Order: sequence, then C-alpha cells, then structure tokens
Amino acid sequence: MAASVAEQLASRPVTAVYTSPIRRCRETARILSETWGVKPVVLAGLTEADYGRWSGRSLESLARLKAWQQLMASPARFRFPEGETLEEVRARAVATIEELADRHRNDEIAVVTHADVIRVLVGHYLGAPLDLIHRLDIRPVGVSVVELGRDGTVRVPTVNAGPGLEAGRWH
Repeated sequence: MAASVAEQLASRPVTAVYTSPIRRCRETARILSETWGVKPVVLAGLTEADYGRWSGRSLESLARLKAWQQLMASPARFRFPEGETLEEVRARAVATIEELADRHRNDEIAVVTHADVIRVLVGHYLGAPLDLIHRLDIRPVGVSVVELGRDGTVRVPTVNAGPGLEAGRWH
C-alpha cells in the first residue's frame, strides 16, 4: 500500500519526510522517502498516543469496556489508563507540525504518523472540538493534506485519500 501511495505522489516536490519512531511508520516513511531521494527523520512528537494499560490490547476487547464507551462519547475528557489524554496528544503533535511548518515555509513535506494523531491534527486544523474526532475515518496509509500558509491561513483539501488519489500540496 505504501508503495502504491509513493507512486501516486512521486510527482510532488517533497523535500523532507518526517515520521513517528514506531516501526510501522518508519517502514512506511522509508518507502515514501525513496521516492524523493531523502532520508526520513524520526520525531518523538509524532509518536502514537500513549494508551497506557490499553497498549497492545485488541480493539475488540477494548470495545467491551465501559471506559471505551466513555472514550467514544467524550474523548476530550478521557485519559487512557496510565497514559495520555487526547488533548496532550494534540498539544505535542500540533507543536511538532507548527515547528516543521516554520522550518519548511516554502517546501512540501510528508509526515507519517498514526490514526489518532492524524485525527487530532486534522480536527485541530479544521477547528473541530476533540469530542468530534471520531467522526474522522482515518485508515492505514491514507493521505491527508493540510496546507499551512505563511499568512496564517489553513486549508485541509484532502482527508484520508488512498491509492489512486490526486494529491494536493503536502505541508
């Protein structure tokens, strides 16, 4: 899937690729990076949410928990047991993206991260409250495009496009 997306995006003038430190993202970033002849850069701010005691559990087993229903109903007020809140995830991810935007003012870049991180980022740039982020359907190797203008403008022309997409600008 990553190779297919890389092929679709090959004509984009991407100058840098950043990735979560988690292996599945690093592998995807490596495939994408080869397209543009750049080396992926690992950034801790792009890592998956810290799910605490929920880490490694199946969604099926989690969905049976009362706490899961709380997460789905009110994600802005939920803390993963011994882990992060989605507000904490959003704060670190937005800070990372804003730093990258400042560093790459005139460049297109690619960022490889995780579904919940993408949800909070896209939601943030759309101005959506955290309680609505589960409305965003983010799938593996989907492409979401956020354009951060030098004048402070924000556009989100693409959310979760897959192979066969016509890519917008990556920032």
